[in-house]
Amino acid sequence: MLLAFSVAPSGVPSEGSRPHDASVHDAVAAAVKIVRESGLPNQTDSMFTTIEGEWDEVFDVVKRATEAVGRYGSRVSLVIKADIRPGYRGELTAKVDRLENALAQEP
Repeated sequence: MLLAFSVAPSGVPSEGSRPHDASVHDAVAAAVKIVRESGLPNQTDSMFTTIEGEWDEVFDVVKRATEAVGRYGSRVSLVIKADIRPGYRGELTAKVDRLENALAQEP
């Protein structure tokens, strides 16, 4: 499974963040740290973090990342998109490789 997610705090922080700072980078950093420490293949861009693994292990990481972000606000927004394709591994990069090959083939 590939799972892309975005998590961000809102509301008044209970701890760990500057109350008048609209930036969420500290909270996002806490989430991404959990993802990277999970050992699952992952990739972070400006909008989402994508992880690859089995259902239970991926959702465990998302849960822990969401809980970490929760310390930075009284609410948490979580957006998830998943590509569930049993029997496939390495799709985090393979999908992009296939796209790049297709683009290189165009006249």
